[in-house]
Amino acid sequence: MSAYSIWVLEYSYVSNYHMSGIIYGAHNEGFRKLPYCYVLIKGKDTAAMVDVGYNNKDYGAAMATNFGVENWHSAATVLAECGVKPEQVSNVFITHAHFDHLGGTDDFPAATFHIQEQELTKWIWAMSLPKKFSWLMGATDPGDILRAVDLARQGRLSVIDGDREDVMPGIDLHAALDSHTWGSMYVAVRNDGKSNSADTWVLAGDLIYCFENLRGRGTNAGSYLPVGLAVGSQTNLLLATHKMLGLVGHETKRVIPIHEEGLKDIFPSRITKQGLRITELCLADGEPSRVH
Repeated sequence: MSAYSIWVLEYSYVSNYHMSGIIYGAHNEGFRKLPYCYVLIKGKDTAAMVDVGYNNKDYGAAMATNFGVENWHSAATVLAECGVKPEQVSNVFITHAHFDHLGGTDDFPAATFHIQEQELTKWIWAMSLPKKFSWLMGATDPGDILRAVDLARQGRLSVIDGDREDVMPGIDLHAALDSHTWGSMYVAVRNDGKSNSADTWVLAGDLIYCFENLRGRGTNAGSYLPVGLAVGSQTNLLLATHKMLGLVGHETKRVIPIHEEGLKDIFPSRITKQGLRITELCLADGEPSRVH
């Protein structure tokens, strides 16, 4: 029995993203489509999200333009394809604070947001540095950090220090510190509810961008390849990759890179009338398919 249905929901995309940003060292190899997605986890009487997209106004919109993002649609429009409204979402797990993952907090008025303590405090630290260190903030909207702090004022911010089991039944949070960002984390869904689960899904945030980060390619086939951006350590990225795969018996298709266009080649999916893709990883008992 599966407790949760899980969908990867595209809400915008970059048509031509440079390969060296997806795979470290892949210079002069052209471009690839980079979907911008979040994850919906739906149970019998509950809904949760992994990340919330970006704030498509003010500086968030300016950052999207700078990154070449196209075809943004609101969470209300995107989630409706799975029969969920944003106000029904009870928990949001923020894998890291880059603008395309943290910016949409205002769209989920009833949710508690979970973030690593080191992720929040280190971005506040980075904001305080002189302008010569501005590269660190290249993918982060300071307004998103301020909105996260205001969530604490509202009593809707859960600050996590390291790993935490059963934040929701069968859903665990795992820290990947000093990797892609200072306090990145990934989400493991034990969909059979067992501690030694045979039905685990790992939602990796930006610790991986594509399946090649997990399995290598060409002369590096069988090796882990880090993503192109780390404010922490590439070594820690590789170690986190190994831990994620260990949770799923090294079955690569169960570690989900949300920026991977190739998800459509492994899982059922469809394109909505807005031109955005829904990818269906699994269905809870009794949940109708949203792609057929």
